[in-house]
Amino acid sequence: MKYSKLGRSGLDVSRLCLGCMTYAPPARSGYSWSLDEEQSRPFIRQALELGVNFFDTANAYAKGASEEILGRALKDFARRDEVVITSKVYMPMRPGANGGGLSRKAIMHEIDQSLTRLGTDYIDLYQIHRWDYHTPLEETLEALHDLVKMGKVRYLGASSMHAWQLCKALYVADHNGWTRFIAMQNHMNLLYREEEREMLGLCKAEGVAVTPWSPLARGKLTRPWEASSDRAGNDPYARTLYDATQEADRQVVEAVNRIAAARGLPPAQIALAWLLQKEPVVAPIMGATRVEHLQDGAAAVELTLEADEIRQLEAPYIPHAVVGFS
Repeated sequence: MKYSKLGRSGLDVSRLCLGCMTYAPPARSGYSWSLDEEQSRPFIRQALELGVNFFDTANAYAKGASEEILGRALKDFARRDEVVITSKVYMPMRPGANGGGLSRKAIMHEIDQSLTRLGTDYIDLYQIHRWDYHTPLEETLEALHDLVKMGKVRYLGASSMHAWQLCKALYVADHNGWTRFIAMQNHMNLLYREEEREMLGLCKAEGVAVTPWSPLARGKLTRPWEASSDRAGNDPYARTLYDATQEADRQVVEAVNRIAAARGLPPAQIALAWLLQKEPVVAPIMGATRVEHLQDGAAAVELTLEADEIRQLEAPYIPHAVVGFS
C-alpha cells in the first residue's frame, strides 16, 4: 500500500479508502445488498491487513448502523492512532425541524451521536455531506471550527457541491481564521468526469485532496456491459446517475474491458488506476463485498497506465448532466 498527505495537511492516508456504507443490516439500510455486522467485519480486517488506514462512513448510512459496525471492528482489529476515520453530517437523522442540516444546533448534536456510535473520542476527518442552502455558511463553518478546537474533530472536509461553493467556503474560512476544508469527497469515475471541468483545478490550486465516491460507477466499470449484479438491479440511485448516457458509457466500459483483457487484469484495476493518476485524487472510496474487491483496489495503487491506454479510456466520453448533488 502507498500513502499520501491528505491535501495541505500532515495527515497520511492510504491511497485507497474503504467505504463503509454497505456495512449495515438490510433491515436498517433498506438495501438487500448491504451486509450485516458478522458479514462486514472480515472486509474491515482485510483492509487493515492490506495496509488501508482510511475508513469512510456517515451518520446517515443506515441511520448510524454503519458507524456502529465500523467503530466496533476498528476497536477490535486496530489501535485508534493507526487509523483515519471519516464521517459526515447533513442528512436528516430524525423527524422534526432540526433533524438534519448544518445549523450549529444540528452539528453539535450529531457529532456527539457519531462519536458515541463509533466508540471514539474524536473523528479524524469530519465532512459536510452536502451544501445546506438554508443555513448561513458562516454559522456552519464556525461550528465546525469549534469542533476542531474542542478536540472532537481533527480535520474538516466537504462532499459533492459546485466548485464555486467550495471556493466560497475556503474564502470564508480563511477570512475569519477558521479551520478550512482539506478534502473534497465528490462523484468521479470514468463514466462521470464533470469534476474535471472546475473542481479538480480548484482543489489542486487550494491544496484540497480529492477522495472520489463511486469510483467504479456502482460496479459498471468492473464487468462487461451486459453483465449485472444484485446491487445493480436494486439500486435506484444508480439509475439517476447513469441511465441518461448509456450509449456513450457503454463505449467507455468496453474500452476498460478491452485494456483489462490485453493486460490480463480485472477491469476494476484498470478503472481505479485511471482515477488514481488524476491530480489531486488521493484515495478513491471503494466499497467491498467480496474478497477480490479490496485485492483489486490494492493492486490498482501499484498499477501505471500507458498514455495510449489513458487516451483509449477517455476518448468515448461525452459531457454529462451534473448529478449527485443539487
